Amino acid sequence: MGFGQGLSGLNAASQTLDVIGNNIANSGTVGFKASTATFADVYASSRVGLGTQVASINQRFTIGTVSSTGNQFDMAIDGAKGLFRVLDPNGSVLYTRNGQFFPNKEGYIVNAQGHRLTGYAEGSTNIIPIRVPTGNIAPLATTTIGTKVNLDANEKPAGIVTPEVVGVVGLATTSGGAETLYYYRDNGGTLEWYDSATSTTPLTAGDPGYPDDVTYYTGAGTTTAVIMAGGQPAAPGFPLDGASDVAYAAEIITPIPFDPANADSYTHQLPLNVYDSLGNSHQVTQYFVKRPVTGTGSEWGVYYRMEGQPLTSPADGATTLTFDSGGRLTSPATPVALSVLNPSSTSPAEPLAMTVNYANSTQFGGDFAYSFDVSGYPTGEYASMSIAADGSIVASYTNGETQNMGALVLADFANLQGLQPVGGNAWAETSESGQPILGRPGSNSMALIKGQAVEESNVDMSKELVNMIIAQRTYQANAQTIKTQDQVLQTLINMR
Repeated sequence: MGFGQGLSGLNAASQTLDVIGNNIANSGTVGFKASTATFADVYASSRVGLGTQVASINQRFTIGTVSSTGNQFDMAIDGAKGLFRVLDPNGSVLYTRNGQFFPNKEGYIVNAQGHRLTGYAEGSTNIIPIRVPTGNIAPLATTTIGTKVNLDANEKPAGIVTPEVVGVVGLATTSGGAETLYYYRDNGGTLEWYDSATSTTPLTAGDPGYPDDVTYYTGAGTTTAVIMAGGQPAAPGFPLDGASDVAYAAEIITPIPFDPANADSYTHQLPLNVYDSLGNSHQVTQYFVKRPVTGTGSEWGVYYRMEGQPLTSPADGATTLTFDSGGRLTSPATPVALSVLNPSSTSPAEPLAMTVNYANSTQFGGDFAYSFDVSGYPTGEYASMSIAADGSIVASYTNGETQNMGALVLADFANLQGLQPVGGNAWAETSESGQPILGRPGSNSMALIKGQAVEESNVDMSKELVNMIIAQRTYQANAQTIKTQDQVLQTLINMR
């Protein structure tokens, strides 16, 4: 027995304790991978081994526990394959599993060592440092409006008050008295007489001006007369009753013309916001007007106003929605084109060109109901950034919109043990590791990303404590071999 074997054993046990101590010291280091010392025996043309030597220090690239942190820029690689690709301040490429990141003063996403996280540029395979966006997101002008409505089939035609104003007639008594104008309204087939168009109380027999025995014409320019009998019209076509009878032509009152300021001139209104090229918000209101039934179909007119003013196109004409007897929309078959030449009076915005699609609208016997989808949005300030499971980098803005900023890149190696630890939870590529295999999370066999979380150290504390006891015993045993060798040698020296 020689001293060399024992000394090499002491050295091996000492290095084992170094590795175990380093593992325990980094048990709280995010992304740390525990190491194991590997030893080999030593022979030199001898039948008896000359001890042991350190063959390698291997790291265990097993997955650590993924823990949620809630921090916006924290991320964890949720799988075995993949390393974050970072750039150190000198521009050298390093790799790490530590997902604790934050933006620096220049807006780059960095870790505690100042290493900048890299990813693919949006729409490209170029790898660049990831940077928090600055400035506002550009606005998007409205181009499409999807309007799906149910129009109540039981609504009365708009613009016709109840009772319906039928006309104004000029009347004269049979005795040749002075002319008097009366309004009459059709209430369930019975003519009711009023002393003005705005009156809500009908005249009854005996009231001043109530027609008892008069002759009048039923329409302007007509020659057909109707003889009044007890306040109600007799059959049309009667001749005038003698030269003393005087009749005046009737002026038929048309339905109230559309006027946004007059709620009696439309049935429903639907306001919605649209945006011009500068992101200014404008309110476009659709006014739905029920029209009298014609044949087996039903028609509704739709008028458009932007902040109370007519659009450039259609200038002031209504779009007509036609429904069949089943309440299904039959026209228009294509979206309706709307345009506004000068959408903003305070800024030089581009003309607005929009289309309104009424597909799947109905006319059923139910309440007015609607849903709409408007494209476009105003400008918005940067609010936050997140990285999706597939590595997509998405910026969120105060206007509720999001914008893709690129995608995270992960790296893998054929021989992870060939990577060179450089400190700071990072490794560097070597000839032993091979070149990096790059890819987005979830592709090319790469693991997915878990946002607002980190991967904890994979150190198994209980296992390390057991290994420490074994290393201690190994050290003591090797020390005992040296002590025994010393005693044997002393015995030989003392022999005389």
